Amino acid sequence: MAEKELAEQQTAPDAETVDQQALDEVVRFTSELIRIDTSNSGDGSCRERPAAEYVAERLAEAGIEPVLLERTPGRTNVVARVEGSDPSADALLVHGHLDVVPAEPADWQVHPFSGEVRDGVVWGRGAIDMKNMDAMMLATVRQWARSGIRPRRDIVLAFTADEEASAEDGSGFLADRHAGLFEGCTEGISESGAFTFHAGDGMRIYPVAAGERGTAWLKLTALGRAGHGSKINNDNAVSRLADAVSRIGAHRWPVRLTPTVRAALRELAAVHGIDLDPEASDADVEVLLAKLGPSAKLVAPTVRNSANPTMLSAGYKVNVIPGSAVAFVDGRVVPGGEAEFRTTMDALTGPEVSWDYHHGEVALQAPVDSPSFAAMRAAIERFDPGGHVVPYCMSGGTDAKQFSRLGIAGYGFSPLKLPEGFDYQALFHGVDERVPVEGLHFGVRVLDHFLRGVPGGGELAD
Repeated sequence: MAEKELAEQQTAPDAETVDQQALDEVVRFTSELIRIDTSNSGDGSCRERPAAEYVAERLAEAGIEPVLLERTPGRTNVVARVEGSDPSADALLVHGHLDVVPAEPADWQVHPFSGEVRDGVVWGRGAIDMKNMDAMMLATVRQWARSGIRPRRDIVLAFTADEEASAEDGSGFLADRHAGLFEGCTEGISESGAFTFHAGDGMRIYPVAAGERGTAWLKLTALGRAGHGSKINNDNAVSRLADAVSRIGAHRWPVRLTPTVRAALRELAAVHGIDLDPEASDADVEVLLAKLGPSAKLVAPTVRNSANPTMLSAGYKVNVIPGSAVAFVDGRVVPGGEAEFRTTMDALTGPEVSWDYHHGEVALQAPVDSPSFAAMRAAIERFDPGGHVVPYCMSGGTDAKQFSRLGIAGYGFSPLKLPEGFDYQALFHGVDERVPVEGLHFGVRVLDHFLRGVPGGGELAD
């Protein structure tokens, strides 16, 4: 057989069958990665290196050469490239983070770092966010190595540190200091998309993320006159801060629809059989959301900016009025909403409370009419023909923000088929995080199908 014909056969999406070893491995890898405690409390104490070494060993066993990189000792990232069959095609980044948020064992039915497989479910911190996707990535490329399969595009694998905090030791470090490893990458896929959302009456929706709100974590500071708690004090820093925090918490942000959210509303309306006026004003959105039922959860958090007070700190003794008080606010900003956010925060805090960015990251949008998005849709519908794929915008953020510095358009695509009643979104950072074995099997099949034949090309949307 000619080399070109062999390559076409190897990369044709219709030719694939995921072998039993890959199905077994994705479960085992998920379980074993969960057992490696990579809790990231944000204080710098996390050490992802044991998980990174585990990943590197699995790649090396398949003949894939991993590169381990650290900005801070113990905060380890792994990057590897799988060469594609078409040198003219753009490369595709597939990334997953190795760290997880902390978990309190006493609150769980199963120890959060046991990785126990019970009744067809893998339990533990990271089962959803996102050691499951790390395991899918490993199982997929290892099967390719066993079978002599090459994807059409170069596939760059990145397993990152520190996503659950600032990403300074993870994707930020990789984008800023090791951009060459991602040469040719125009698009990337990662967490928080392509999961089953049950919308009622047997309807299965698969939201694929094509945008993220920006991160605006704020530090508020109020200054006043320190003094005795028994004296009248009209320059009380705590009172000033409390007033500002109360205004922020009560503020109702106006609707600001982005192209991604408009596409999500349009497709959700079509799935539900709702007539949607293409010229509908932003004011009509609340009416539409009310008609969408459970599906409204997919878009309601992203139709506007938001700001939630989360932390307060002031004083050291009950009878001492402190000279300063501090609060922190978790702000999220829709693409294009940055100026409105800053102006609104100035007004809400007032002249007696200052604010600044504790941590900030850009909002993202990726094309929903791209060939790659169409390929994601086709891959999901191939393995769940009754499912409906729709674009959506994430309310939070991922490592795609940092990789966007390299011109990489990011999508949320970590496929899972989930049974009705399984609340995927509630398990993110929640108690009793877990993932069905059959969901992992579905994910490997979809990921394999997509990555083998995904067309090249794509550009970052403004």
